[in-house]
Amino acid sequence: MSSTRDLITSPADLKPSTAWSETVWAYTSEEQLADHTTKARLCVATLLPFKDQQPDWEGFSKSVRWMQQCAAHYGVEIVFVLNADTGYIFDLSNELYAEVLRRFRAEFPEQRFIAGVTARGAERDTAFKAERYLPLLDLAQPHDNCEVMIMTSRLLNILDSEPRRDAYFQIAELCTHPAIAHALEPSFVSWASPFDPWLFHQIAMHPKYVGGKVSTLDEPHFHYWAAMCKEQKLPFSPHSGDDYGIAAAIKMGLPLLIGAGVSACPLICAAKDMWLLDSVADKKFKTGTGRFDTRVYKLFEAFQSFEDLVFRLDDRLSASPYKHSTAHVLHQLGLIASPESHPDCKDLRGPDEAQRMTEALRRPCRLAEKLGIPFFGGR
Repeated sequence: MSSTRDLITSPADLKPSTAWSETVWAYTSEEQLADHTTKARLCVATLLPFKDQQPDWEGFSKSVRWMQQCAAHYGVEIVFVLNADTGYIFDLSNELYAEVLRRFRAEFPEQRFIAGVTARGAERDTAFKAERYLPLLDLAQPHDNCEVMIMTSRLLNILDSEPRRDAYFQIAELCTHPAIAHALEPSFVSWASPFDPWLFHQIAMHPKYVGGKVSTLDEPHFHYWAAMCKEQKLPFSPHSGDDYGIAAAIKMGLPLLIGAGVSACPLICAAKDMWLLDSVADKKFKTGTGRFDTRVYKLFEAFQSFEDLVFRLDDRLSASPYKHSTAHVLHQLGLIASPESHPDCKDLRGPDEAQRMTEALRRPCRLAEKLGIPFFGGR
């Protein structure tokens, strides 16, 4: 590590070639970022369930209402992420993509949502084209009370920092709604690369990008983002996409944008409430003392061990089949009719998944009962 005197402390000194390790923000501890007062939102990457190879609309609505109930009980702001990875965006036709949004808005007219948006029709392109994002933006942006999550694509991600910045700005020109920029680690796809500090700061300062999500398994990029935003007071909200490190965002008072928000919704909402020094959530759980509940650490352990199994890596070292595991969990909780995946999805678990999820649920269900957390484990 460079000496503290040699580290970059000002965004003005960043260059496209600068690595996070050359900045002070790479060495900020989680303890320095701890926040016991901010009630950050929970953005759940909503599962689109299937039965007999068709969308299970009743189960979809029932699971959304269940999550709304969990969030309302603990005073947590909840936002539903539709048509992202947990919603099978890469398997959806444009028609089904539009139908998900239309049905959601008809049934939940006031509920805020984030629509996943990625490139369409770029399979044969040899250069990035911002207009490839337009088909899905055109389907999402007619809806009110909506944000759009700009999900990365190969031709966008492989650009060097400066042209990649320009590409994100070109997409922003197509956005009429607030946008969230999505970054990935190579752990998810081989061509992915997270934002370097210069690129991150450029995007964070763009008025259309109100926040970003970083999906990470092995690298602490969310901590880098959090440190820079807090120290520089940037007008940008980092959202954690780390399903293997859920507690970190809660401890830092920052939003989560995760698929684990579906299968563990009541546990995460309870933990967010327990972490606060002064909660305005339903006092059925709080003692009213204004002190955070130290049992939250056991809850952190319980739901993380659960989600580690839901998101376990397969033989390809991919966590993508988590969608199938999530369907099994919601099926066992009585929220959806079948544990099926999208009929075109190839990321499937084995025939013993029901039993594996039964085992995975034992510890969190036991702790939920002990702590009096409702809406989980058939309570």
